Amino acid sequence: MVEEAEELVEAEEQEAVIDPPDIDSKYRLIILAAQRSKQLQRGASPRVDLDPRRTKPTRIAMKEFEERKVDFSFTEKERQDAAPAD
Repeated sequence: MVEEAEELVEAEEQEAVIDPPDIDSKYRLIILAAQRSKQLQRGASPRVDLDPRRTKPTRIAMKEFEERKVDFSFTEKERQDAAPAD
């Protein structure tokens, strides 16, 4: 009986952990989730089945990235090397 309870607790803990999607760095994931969170705060509809009244926008954004419900792309920024001083 105790073992079953422990297994249930472990299963609940594993469900609570959100694995980040395949993005090249955790910093980029944070930036993308923050931008999506701002969109949600401004009234965008969540693309996952979570109650927005009970779930924080950041958690919703992370869940959307986990389920790959958000489309995004990376753009290359041109580097401007410092011009030599005359």
